[in-house]
Amino acid sequence: MQNTHLPTTDRTRIPLNRTLGLITGTLLVAGCMIGSGVFKKIVPMSQTGLSETWIVMAWVFAGIVTMLGAFTLAGLSTITEESGGLYEYFRISFGNFFSFLFGWADFTINGAASIAAVAFVFAQTLNTLAPVPNLLPSLEHISIGDFIYPFADSGIKLLAILIIVLLTWVNYRGVQKGGVVNNIFTSAKILGILILIALGLFYQAPETRHLPVASIANELQGPAFMSAMLTAMLGAFWAYDGWVNLSFITGEMKNPRRNVPYAIIAGVSIAMLLYVLVNYAYLNVLSTAELAAVDKNSIGAAVVAETLVGRIGRTLIIVLIMVSVFGTVNALILAHTRVHFRMAQEKFFFKGVAKVHPTYKTPYQALLYTMVWSCILVISGTFDMLTDMIIFVIFIFYALLGVALLKMKREGKIKGPVIGYPVVPVILILFSLALLVNTLMVAPKQSLTGLGLVLIGVPLYLYFRKKYKENPIPEE
Repeated sequence: MQNTHLPTTDRTRIPLNRTLGLITGTLLVAGCMIGSGVFKKIVPMSQTGLSETWIVMAWVFAGIVTMLGAFTLAGLSTITEESGGLYEYFRISFGNFFSFLFGWADFTINGAASIAAVAFVFAQTLNTLAPVPNLLPSLEHISIGDFIYPFADSGIKLLAILIIVLLTWVNYRGVQKGGVVNNIFTSAKILGILILIALGLFYQAPETRHLPVASIANELQGPAFMSAMLTAMLGAFWAYDGWVNLSFITGEMKNPRRNVPYAIIAGVSIAMLLYVLVNYAYLNVLSTAELAAVDKNSIGAAVVAETLVGRIGRTLIIVLIMVSVFGTVNALILAHTRVHFRMAQEKFFFKGVAKVHPTYKTPYQALLYTMVWSCILVISGTFDMLTDMIIFVIFIFYALLGVALLKMKREGKIKGPVIGYPVVPVILILFSLALLVNTLMVAPKQSLTGLGLVLIGVPLYLYFRKKYKENPIPEE
């Protein structure tokens, strides 16, 4: 019988299993990306004042920027076969300080807040089918800073927490189980989106109305247009977010130097094609004026589906969204916990997070830490607050990603050709800076909250560095 009572020092040296292939990797990228944003963000994007044409173009431009990021990441993915993704690339490129800040940001915001936001959407979507009781109505008015209401929507939040706990348990019991769940749910939601695209593209409106590509009247001008476009792209970027996540589990991929870049580029391509087509389909069914009038808490895709095939369509879309976001929560839990695991291996995080389960070969304590913090974030905020905070913070590190590629290539640490070098990383850096400035202006509370959580990592870095010097990692 296998000994399940190994000492901590042994458990931190148990290797992770390399069980994930190219197809699972591609579906994991698509699974992390295709979640709730593609169904919900069309409403706030329509409220920016942009025409149908420019909303579709916002999805195209955001997809192009995401693909530039994918090319940049593909270049960096050849420098290591360790798990950790951006954390590991920053550690190799810049040293421990910037890698720790990324890892800390991933733990506090990018990873845990993504899990919390998508789980919240799952519960919110289920609530439209079967109303979830509000458990603490008398406490709903209590707030922190007038924008965090911990007791609002208490029933929905409790359901979101239960989903996070359930899927953490699935991933606790083995990466292959998590991969199988991801493949099933990702395939199902791609099929559902294709059906929605087909219905939307062949829809004939009862009154004559221009198709999206022909609707260019009453455009915003100058700075107002640029701000509206970047705001719309902010929503699109939430839907595209997740393309970096495969790099986090490099240590569990077969032939990672080959499969990681191929899977990232293929997964982003699938998501981009689906996003542009489905949003074109939405706008072929309803105009921006009609979508802008939809309540901000409603699901735009469900409103479109109800227009297409009545209440049955609305119900089917709600079920599709539930399938989609359930699979996305699973993919996010599977990916992000490996960052915190790698941090702990380098002794820049809490010691127990480096433990690998002796039976299941999973970073089980990293899973539990992430689960607890994700549940706290569910209680703290709503979907749009969390997503704006995530996008602001992650684009700080996307800019650094471009700098890392330029640095590693110049120093000769990346051999062979890199797609679009050096133009691609330079464009990524410049666009990231522009988006950061605009987001800070249009969503200052969320942006500054996210930045504050990142900066809390500075004293923690000093604390872990002191421990690291006192107890250095033994040489292999």
